Amino acid sequence: MQQRTIGTRSVSAIGLGGMPMSIEGRPDEARSIATIHAALDAGVTLIDTADAYHLHADDVGHNEELIARAVRSFGGDTSAVLIATKGGHLRPGDGTWTQDGRPEYLKEAVKASARRLGVDAIGLYQFHRPDPKVPYADSVGAIRDLLDEGVIEQAGISNANVAQIDQANEILGGRLVSVQNQFSPALRSSLVELEHCAALGIAFLPWSPLGGIRRAAEVGRQHSAFQDVADAHGVSPQQVALAWELALAPVVIPIPGASRPESIEDSARAVELVLSHDELDALSGRTAAAGGAAA
Repeated sequence: MQQRTIGTRSVSAIGLGGMPMSIEGRPDEARSIATIHAALDAGVTLIDTADAYHLHADDVGHNEELIARAVRSFGGDTSAVLIATKGGHLRPGDGTWTQDGRPEYLKEAVKASARRLGVDAIGLYQFHRPDPKVPYADSVGAIRDLLDEGVIEQAGISNANVAQIDQANEILGGRLVSVQNQFSPALRSSLVELEHCAALGIAFLPWSPLGGIRRAAEVGRQHSAFQDVADAHGVSPQQVALAWELALAPVVIPIPGASRPESIEDSARAVELVLSHDELDALSGRTAAAGGAAA
């Protein structure tokens, strides 16, 4: 497995997104654990989660606990595994998503996440989504305090624009190590943030890099260039999408979600796929028009 860098940590170039294993339509626990074990077997050492990946109001942290159990029960060496979690985004239990960026809330949430993960300090903690009711500087200031106190080892942000990336990095004293934004063949509006992270040397973690739970299977049908390249290489269009994202910048680490072992095994093989300049041009050009996404 090829490696890329998040701050001081070296991780697999493809990560695993845990959300599909804990929200609507989630599989039984045995299949979820098998999926996480398949990821680890494939060399995946970055697993992304959040306290908000759950179904019901009394189910907070379901995904964090699931991942912690799966990693503990894995038969191999897991010392290099980085479990990244997030806080500040909530699910009240009625299917909606809300925000709470209050510093006092975040400081309690991170401690609860650490307990669920069974760690003294969280390897990477990310502010999940800006709260319009709370000044961004106050929310990120809480993350800085947690970093200074050693409650978290590294700090990141999610769903951020360029101005927020720069503001967060300043507040954190140049210690911002990751930005997690939505980015896929169908949605490229975060390309400017991706390029900004590349210029700063900050890891960029595309979430829903295949278009999301409902659209991941449609990559080839929705974007013909990806299917054409997949056919030429004898691989899945999903692999092509991930390989294309990896080629955009060395700071990019896609985190495709999975709830079946076969899905993450296919995704992990994207690191082996080498695309030509002509193929990359086709994927970056024709699909942008076909997908109607902003550049």
